[in-house]
Amino acid sequence: MKSWFIKSDNGLTKDNFKYNKEFSYIIAQLLANRNVKYTDVKSFLYPNFDNLHNPFLMKDIDKAVDILIEAIDNNSHIHIVGDYDQDGNSATVVLYKALQFFTDNLSFAIPHRVEDGYGISKGIVDEAKENNVDLIITCDNGISAFEIVDYCNKIGIPIIITDHHQVVVECDNQILPNACAVINPHRLDCEYPFKELCGAGVAFKLMQALYDELGGDEDYLIDLMQFVAMGTVCDVVDLVDENRFFVKQGLEILNNSTNKGINKLKRENSVGNVTTTTLGFKLGPCINAAGRLDTAKIGVELFLSDDEEETLGYAKDLVKLNEERKQLTNEAYLKVKRLIDENHYDKNGIIVVYDADIHESIAGIVAGRVKDYYYRPALVFTNSKDRGILKGSARSIEGFDIIEKLREFNDLFEKLGGHSMAAGFSIKAENLDLLRDKLNFEFEETEKNFVEKVKIDCSFDFKLISYKIVKELELLEPYGKGNPEPLFGTKNVEINEISLIGKNKNVIRLKLLQDDIEYTGIIFNNYEKYIEYLNKKFKVKDIFSDFKKTNCIIDILFTPIINEYMNSKTIQLLIKDIR
Repeated sequence: MKSWFIKSDNGLTKDNFKYNKEFSYIIAQLLANRNVKYTDVKSFLYPNFDNLHNPFLMKDIDKAVDILIEAIDNNSHIHIVGDYDQDGNSATVVLYKALQFFTDNLSFAIPHRVEDGYGISKGIVDEAKENNVDLIITCDNGISAFEIVDYCNKIGIPIIITDHHQVVVECDNQILPNACAVINPHRLDCEYPFKELCGAGVAFKLMQALYDELGGDEDYLIDLMQFVAMGTVCDVVDLVDENRFFVKQGLEILNNSTNKGINKLKRENSVGNVTTTTLGFKLGPCINAAGRLDTAKIGVELFLSDDEEETLGYAKDLVKLNEERKQLTNEAYLKVKRLIDENHYDKNGIIVVYDADIHESIAGIVAGRVKDYYYRPALVFTNSKDRGILKGSARSIEGFDIIEKLREFNDLFEKLGGHSMAAGFSIKAENLDLLRDKLNFEFEETEKNFVEKVKIDCSFDFKLISYKIVKELELLEPYGKGNPEPLFGTKNVEINEISLIGKNKNVIRLKLLQDDIEYTGIIFNNYEKYIEYLNKKFKVKDIFSDFKKTNCIIDILFTPIINEYMNSKTIQLLIKDIR
């Protein structure tokens, strides 16, 4: 169930853009909808390196820089501990390559998802001790590694934490690990003006501070933004402020990259032009697949290696693992969906489902698909390697803080971590049903609790569409969380023609008419759902053969794009929803 709403700009359009002569009223509306003030338009549309915030505003960065400089001067062995997802991969590569400018005495470790679990583990620390490591730096993890940090202190290995996950807070007081430096913009005592960095972004800010202090090569540092862009997009953080610059600049670098690993991965995925879409749905999932089904070290080695054959081998391995991951995910999702329907879990406000056969590495992806289908927060559990313990992942919907909700029942979990939209945890099997009951105690069994709200930028009739405006929309790219693709709506559009196209006949093409103006519309996702809806709405057996028998008038939500084919350009509408 969806409800359509036109966004309110709180008067920003009138107040900030009243005398604007630089761009169309449509762009002004879009900027206002994204809470961009007129004074900030230039930095939003044309972000640059000089506009980045001073990294030393971040709490403890000064301490970390001093420790790193001493380690570099003493040729100490610096060991980087990342995480097994794309953001952790990117953060590890950023730290390794940036530090490599000053020292070669480096190593890295990535936790194994099953053997180590999330973040730095005792096993990783013990191995570091055996290898005579002098300093550990975490990235994309460590903010809640209290016991492990204490263990590092006990055995004499200093540790710097860099992370972006939520800080543990009890009774309005933050609890931090006892590390030499804890760098996280979410610290309650951190005055850094932008809080929404990913793990790779935080790692980059530390390296920016180090390069400022030591006079490192700025061009070399900027080149590393290609990896920050990958982490930023794949970790789905808001593409505003510094993140917007990281991605905008990073995409340019990725498309002209000299990194052999990146170019091999692009080629094996048949990716020409790298965009946020190809990062999020092709390149990123390959890196994540290694951490799910094998070892995430493959992804790091891919980007660190300069050997042609070695990088090609890594890229091929990653593509193969991703194909295997896709198959496992599809099978698991269908099975979980059947369990949900059979047990009527979809009638609950929060869906909690368990299946012993799911590979624990894909529980989060399955939870995401369940969340999308039912538009409910979803928890998916499976067995862990420890007898009697279940591991799981959660994915949430907009406006529902899942980690805050789960922490209300902290006593039921063995481990729990995450943020507002996603969480990971383990629980005793005997507590599963109790958790489901407690989570749903306050929710009525009605779909009214969770209705997806589709936010429309503005009304946009066919007569207003032009090449100039559609081209102008490109100024807002790259799109992503916090800066979504523009979404327009219009009413009373006639279906003049409808057909299925594509290799698998799973794309709907529509010829749409409004005020004697015709445009082609394309529906890429959920084609079966829309066919079923149209058949039911217009009371026909087959909309493709029967649509002319009735007056098929619909309202549509769409994004206009310029489609280039055979040296010909036309405006096409990407249909996002119909009614």
